[in-house]
Amino acid sequence: MDRAIADVVRQSNASGALLYVLPPDGNALWLTMLTGTPRAIAAPWTRVSLDDPMPVADAVRERRMVWVGGEEEMARRYPRPALVLPYDFALAAVPLATDSAVWGGLVLLWPGDHPPHLTADEREAVEAGRRRLSGLLQEAADRGEPPRPTQRPRLVTTPPERVPSPAEASAVAAYLDRLPGGSCTLDLNGRITFITPAAADLVGAAPDDLLGSLPWEILPWMDVPQVEDRYRAALVSRRPQAFTVLRPPDTWLSFELYPDSSGISVRITPAGSDGGTPAPQPPPTRGPGRATVLYHLMHLATSLTEAVGVQDVVNQTADQLLPALGAQGMVLMTAEDGRLKLLGSRGYSDELMERFDNLPLSQDIPGAHVLATGEPGFYANFGDLKRTYPTVVHEDRMAAWAFLPLIASGHPIGSLLVAYDRPHTFPPSERAVLTSLAGLVGQALDRARLYDTKHNLAHRLQSALLPHSLPDIPGLRVSARYHPAARGLGVGGDFYDLIHLDRHTAGAAIGDVQGHNIDAAALMGQVRTAVHAHATVGASPDHVLNGTNRLLTDLDPGLFSSCLYTHLDLGRRRACLASAGHPPPLLRHPDGRTELLRVPPGLLLGITPDARYPALECDLPPGCVLVLYTDGLIEAPGVDLDDAIAALAGLVEPADAGDLDAMADTLVRHAPTPGDDIALLLISPQ
Repeated sequence: MDRAIADVVRQSNASGALLYVLPPDGNALWLTMLTGTPRAIAAPWTRVSLDDPMPVADAVRERRMVWVGGEEEMARRYPRPALVLPYDFALAAVPLATDSAVWGGLVLLWPGDHPPHLTADEREAVEAGRRRLSGLLQEAADRGEPPRPTQRPRLVTTPPERVPSPAEASAVAAYLDRLPGGSCTLDLNGRITFITPAAADLVGAAPDDLLGSLPWEILPWMDVPQVEDRYRAALVSRRPQAFTVLRPPDTWLSFELYPDSSGISVRITPAGSDGGTPAPQPPPTRGPGRATVLYHLMHLATSLTEAVGVQDVVNQTADQLLPALGAQGMVLMTAEDGRLKLLGSRGYSDELMERFDNLPLSQDIPGAHVLATGEPGFYANFGDLKRTYPTVVHEDRMAAWAFLPLIASGHPIGSLLVAYDRPHTFPPSERAVLTSLAGLVGQALDRARLYDTKHNLAHRLQSALLPHSLPDIPGLRVSARYHPAARGLGVGGDFYDLIHLDRHTAGAAIGDVQGHNIDAAALMGQVRTAVHAHATVGASPDHVLNGTNRLLTDLDPGLFSSCLYTHLDLGRRRACLASAGHPPPLLRHPDGRTELLRVPPGLLLGITPDARYPALECDLPPGCVLVLYTDGLIEAPGVDLDDAIAALAGLVEPADAGDLDAMADTLVRHAPTPGDDIALLLISPQ
């Protein structure tokens, strides 16, 4: 396999490769081997879901080659990886498959100066390598060794084509010593593998201390974003890079980076010295630094994944994007009934926005043109804008503009205007970042519009099915939470209820109908109503579940439900509980000790009409807390259920039993990323 990877890289003139495997019955690709690329750069994509908007996922899912010819194309089509690697490079992703199965995917990388298309020879080399690797994976599976994820992808190194003799090595060292300044080499992981005495003297450290170290770790003054950024740019684009950095207190050093497949050669010279680069000008006072930009952009990417509703997307984009880019204006636009619809803005007057809102898309204005074509437009000053759109009038008091397409599912759904109050050039790297960000905004906007369309219906439905408020029962403190799954319509099958039976008794129920859709929510309403009806006539917990179960089996909805019903006798300070396949509750005693109540689990509701539901009785001392919950609060992939319940108990024990709302918030906050609904009911007798 190592030889096959090395051969396809060499024969296709690629600079690196990443090999992904697809485990049997798996839904995600796992990076197992790579060459020409350090693990640290590939780390964000060690696992790629087949549904992820990534080239290798598209290639495997659609059984075709995916070619991305450069930085701007990557930003347009795949904004997520383009944001993390905003450098100029090309890639091809191909599926590794035989007639019998899909085994994984291969990603090949080319330097930034590669032409926008593969040559015929390169394409044939890629196809030959794909066939060879697919066959090797098939043979491994036939031997009973199908592809499996690995703890850490293996880095395949290519030995040098020629090893210099001792005499040559000595001559090379002497040659480097005679050059002005100093020299060193970095491996693909950024560690120093060789350094001349002059280079060590320039950076102010002993050669022995530097060898094997990362420069930005061993030399604190190099721990600035531009240093590692230029190193990553050199590795990914395979183009020379340069930067100047201050060695305290007042020595500026110039670094030139020359990359190849084995690492990076670095030349170090005093900035401004003879033969060196001119001394740097003081950094501009206007505009944020790169560290600030990265913070805002990563925060924006995270925020957009959580944005709900169009206005939320507008606010998140403006709050993070404008300070990150040093811009002063932003407008978010879309099309509606053949007209330009302004969804929101920042930095512009309401009067100006009203004039542009609802203009026909046929008008020759940048926002409409970008929306129609999907191509970005960058204008460093008004003269540039005027040459492209002769009829445009300068009325927004801005001096530079970027019009960016908002792409979702491969189609433009809107446009984003970013404006600056001074002339602003847009170098290729910044254009790629802006286009990538617009892609993220476009995807978020598409989700938000759908959310806005369905949210009111979903909200009204869920509100009607859950209690509007919990009854005020003397001698009982309660707190409840409901959180729908992160996916879907915001409705689901989880429910809770508290029922005031008489002066000294109450009933509490919690349950989970399978599913996260309208059908599950509708059945949840029927289950909750049935539980409530049986409880109010004084039925015992086992009879409440028996009656509800018979109703479900008669309805035959094709869905099942778990349920836990508790009868609370506040006079005797006792509880009686019965369970239909529901997670066991926790009882936090007044001294903080938390006990798992092992209620005998009956069958889920709706399976068979003859199911029986044994009950469990327990004491309810004053100040205790009974914790009823659904599995969304604890379940996570790969986590044992007993361990998950124990972890929940570990959160309950130190919590303040006198503040049930704070306890509920803590438990929900520490829940796994919500792929399931969460219902929680806390009950404390006084």
